[in-house]
Amino acid sequence: MDFELRSDYIPLCDLLKYCGVTETGGMAKMLISEGMVEVDGEVELRKTAKIRAGQVVTGDGFAIRVH
Repeated sequence: MDFELRSDYIPLCDLLKYCGVTETGGMAKMLISEGMVEVDGEVELRKTAKIRAGQVVTGDGFAIRVH
């Protein structure tokens, strides 16, 4: 799926919640802390990592391209 960024960045946990990967921010943080989310092919463990335009966030069953 594609996500249209409207500011400089979005925290990773918020991106997962807004895109419907998880139902809540808490669930998103748990998914990240368990090493289940990658940013540009690298496992990302920082829950509030700044995701910027051009990055791709992936995990089990989802891929989000940020524009």
